[in-house]
Amino acid sequence: MREAMFYEQLKDDKVHCRLCPFNCKISEGNAGKCRVRKNKEGKLYSLVYDKISAANPDPIEKKPAHQFAPGTRTFSVATPGCNWECKYCQNWNLSQGDLEGREITPEEIVEKAKSSGCQGISYTYSEPTIFYELAYDTARLAHEEGLYNTFVTNGYINPKPVEKLAPYLDQATVDFKGSGDDEFLREFSSAPSADPIFRALMEYHKNGVFLEITDLLVPEIGDSMEKVKELVNWIIENLGSEVPMHFLRFTPRYKVKDLPPTPIETLEEAYDIARKAGMNYVYLGNVSEKNNTYCPNCGELLMRKRLMQTVENNIVDGKCPNCGAEINLGGRKWLKNE
Repeated sequence: MREAMFYEQLKDDKVHCRLCPFNCKISEGNAGKCRVRKNKEGKLYSLVYDKISAANPDPIEKKPAHQFAPGTRTFSVATPGCNWECKYCQNWNLSQGDLEGREITPEEIVEKAKSSGCQGISYTYSEPTIFYELAYDTARLAHEEGLYNTFVTNGYINPKPVEKLAPYLDQATVDFKGSGDDEFLREFSSAPSADPIFRALMEYHKNGVFLEITDLLVPEIGDSMEKVKELVNWIIENLGSEVPMHFLRFTPRYKVKDLPPTPIETLEEAYDIARKAGMNYVYLGNVSEKNNTYCPNCGELLMRKRLMQTVENNIVDGKCPNCGAEINLGGRKWLKNE
């Protein structure tokens, strides 16, 4: 347990958490919506600073992150808890389960990452925003040891925490659900609006964090192609056409088991919309189709993926080997051939 960052003390021993857009006002003895930030005697504490519930080496592509340090391995860590309550959560046992985990320090996480042959650390599986203090302390140490840091996040975080973390955060994969449709989010994710996600994306972008964006398309309730168009157009207008975009397949899980997996045709339709709108790098997630990276200028195969790993990388000095076009490739200093 550790005193939390980003909160204000109020009258009557209440506290006002300012970490995420829920901005919970918490009475003595109670926790916020995320369940892991608790008011004790007028101070806010993180209950999961030393509670790791998952720690595994992964290919960076699994996050998904297809254009940041491709071919490297990242040490993925998570604690229990989440500031959302997604009814279709794929990791519900971590995000919505008991607040249990094994004790581990930031120093030990960094050492485990290095000893497992990883080039970086990813804060993922549940929601890294809610274990901000652990992620922040670990990320600072990781940079000192030459490791990169990445977030896999719902993007539901306030701008000031993003600004403070950004010097130590190299990449973020921000996960939209149902293309950010507010009605869908309220019904199935407990988030009132996607507006804070867009604000967070602008803050990440402004602070130089390499971004990749995913969009989980849920059949019948979260697969509107009009919403896909709106999201794609917003990304192009505000972040640029170079941002890699991943459309993810829904699979029945947790409390939403009465819907089928997302049809491949739905994913391909979203893919075509993004490409026709001008996005240079578009991928399909959770399926084997359309996962390779091609030069947006000449169509040359740049990176071949297999089983969520890069098995062939033809990019030379950040450029297409055929036409010389600059490729949006983050984390180059961690690549052996750069």
